[in-house]
Amino acid sequence: MDLRTTSPKRKIKVLIADDHQLFREGLKRILNMEDDLEVIGECNDGIQVLEFCNQIQPEVVLMDINMPIENGVVATERLRDIFPDVKVIILSIHDDESYVFETLRKGASGYLLKDMEAEALANAIRSVVSGYAYIHPKVTGKLINQLRRMTYLDEIGANSGAAAGREAGVKFIPSENNPLTRREAEVLRLMAEGKSNKMIGEFLFISEKTVKNHVSSILQKMEVDDRTQAVINSIKFGWVTL
Repeated sequence: MDLRTTSPKRKIKVLIADDHQLFREGLKRILNMEDDLEVIGECNDGIQVLEFCNQIQPEVVLMDINMPIENGVVATERLRDIFPDVKVIILSIHDDESYVFETLRKGASGYLLKDMEAEALANAIRSVVSGYAYIHPKVTGKLINQLRRMTYLDEIGANSGAAAGREAGVKFIPSENNPLTRREAEVLRLMAEGKSNKMIGEFLFISEKTVKNHVSSILQKMEVDDRTQAVINSIKFGWVTL
């Protein structure tokens, strides 16, 4: 008879940040079924994430992008500044590469889609805790294509001109008062120029459907009903200059 005792497996402490309660509860049940994962808390906005981490620091935060009060992009940047050892994994419905660029730039260690399998999600958490980055395969392909487009534009000398135009048109204010992502700000500037969704898509090398999604997100974040109101308010706020 082997009398040696085995030490209990260390559990990775996970915090879920999402404004949909049913999603949080389902995700919590799934993760807690894993021997080495433990959900230690839930939050429904970015402010609550920081408040929770001030009390109990998780190892990983599963962060949604579209949350009220303070969105996941802003919360990720603030969290990484204050608690650099806490890993952030974005868990979103958006598969557009612009969201990936923005969140990774803010300090996220991973970008996952909400429709992924439970086993893959658990493995992604383990990978990030081990020091690796993890991006959903579906998003990775789009990310590579976008990098190829950027490289091509640099080679023909078009990218620098486009970038200069973006900087001149959109003011990225480092403030919580500007809830837009960089790509949404680009779309907003082109809206102000009177471009249609199709024209915006061609200019940014994204699909017209993706443009529509960005426009809907802009209207929601700015709490307006149409494109005209969004443009007027953006000029008033100093986000767009004509």
